[in-house]
Amino acid sequence: MIERLKDLIAGVWPRLRLRTILFGVLLFAAAMPAIGAISLRVYENTLVRQTEAELVAQGAALAAVAAITWPGAPAPLPRPADPPEGYFRPEFTTIDLSRDTVLPERPAPRATGQAPDPEALVVARAMAPIIERTVRTTAAAVVMLDRNGFVVSDSDANGDLSALPEVRAALAGQPRTVLRRSGDFQARYRFEWLSKASGIRLHHARPVVVGDKVVAVLLLSRSPRALFRGLYEDRGKFALAAAVILGLLVVLSGLVSRGVTRPIEKLSRASREVAAGGGEVPRTPRTAAVEVRALYEDFRAMAERIERRSGYLRDFAAAVSHEFKTPLAGINGAVELLQDHFETMSAADRRRFLDNIHGDSERLSQLVTRLLDLARADMATPASGVTCDIAEPIRRAVDGELRDDFRVTLTLAPELPRAATPAETVEKVLVILLQNSRQAGARQATVNVSAGAEEIEVLVADDGPGVPVADRQRLFDPFFTSRRAEGGTGLGLSIARSLLAASQARIELAVSARGAAFRVHLPKA
Repeated sequence: MIERLKDLIAGVWPRLRLRTILFGVLLFAAAMPAIGAISLRVYENTLVRQTEAELVAQGAALAAVAAITWPGAPAPLPRPADPPEGYFRPEFTTIDLSRDTVLPERPAPRATGQAPDPEALVVARAMAPIIERTVRTTAAAVVMLDRNGFVVSDSDANGDLSALPEVRAALAGQPRTVLRRSGDFQARYRFEWLSKASGIRLHHARPVVVGDKVVAVLLLSRSPRALFRGLYEDRGKFALAAAVILGLLVVLSGLVSRGVTRPIEKLSRASREVAAGGGEVPRTPRTAAVEVRALYEDFRAMAERIERRSGYLRDFAAAVSHEFKTPLAGINGAVELLQDHFETMSAADRRRFLDNIHGDSERLSQLVTRLLDLARADMATPASGVTCDIAEPIRRAVDGELRDDFRVTLTLAPELPRAATPAETVEKVLVILLQNSRQAGARQATVNVSAGAEEIEVLVADDGPGVPVADRQRLFDPFFTSRRAEGGTGLGLSIARSLLAASQARIELAVSARGAAFRVHLPKA
């Protein structure tokens, strides 16, 4: 089911350029604050809390004036020169649009036969001018209630509001702010439904405390700044922020283009040209990212290795063709002579031509075997965790190559470490080196094994004719041999080098005063 869904999506998925994807990601990241401000109501919640803070400050000031002017209230104490701890008691906002419930519109005062508190009526009349001038500036509605929750500041709206939760909290001595729906709200914008604060009104109930008793309650209400109104009022700030964000997007897009997309496109063109057999790997851009620079270097190394491998294959094919052509030409010539002159040819001549055919066929067979060995060596891969005690494979190789006319002296350093090379590789390489010494005419050879700081060294030296100076550069090339007449194929050292390279080991021609000497370096396990 999931695979079918993936196939369906892949069928309609658009083909996008890397720079388009990166620009989209940057644009989305830049828009995340605005999306969060709208979806999580962060900005709108700030506007509502700002309105609540203004109502709290206004209510605290009016309640202080009412408490001071209340009949029989004690004279206010002067502020101490050194206020004690806890003297200042700031109130923090409590409203949260995403958490608090929006209550219904505030109901009309409930009519009762109860008379209002006469002291509250006196204070309400005295504060009427103060409330009026405050309302002109703040546009907030202010209603004063007595100690029983009866309206005393508005003769047209007399009644009881003590059933409201915010009024009950204030009568208990705790200020309270609630959210209520606004009955006269009418939407003005098409997308105003996105704003939760558009159709609500904040109601803050503030107790008036004289001594230790709540003698009255001030009920203040006001509509907060809605989202769109707040955005309009702060349009300059938002326009500047949008311009700065777009500018940064342009700069970041340019950096991404110069550091990622352009170098990748350039490298892609170069790879197509190299695959077509032409072109060169471009220079690594200085402004490219570190990973892209590494990609350029890896691609350059890969292209160089492919070029070397291609040249190796061309030379190898030419060498194989040449090596096979000589014995095949001898076989074909001998067969033609036998076919044309078999009856007139003497028995000794027939035997000689048959021996030539047999010798050339054996050389072909040996070439095929060596080529298979070289192919396996070239394709060999290092096996993880392979180690060996090199003393055993070296002893087997030495014992196998001992002859009456060829002696081998073996010297092993004490407590040799294990090598990170297969035992078969060590034995095969040593057999090749000893066979080369014996076939070159050496009468004796020495094998010295010692351990260094990071590798094990095997030195194989003989008393043969040595390697001419002119042949040393081509000594490890496939099919290069100075004993072709004796049946040499010129593949032994190439096989040894490939086998060792598969295990991060190496072989080199060593300096020797007499005969030939080869040094093999094996990594420690």
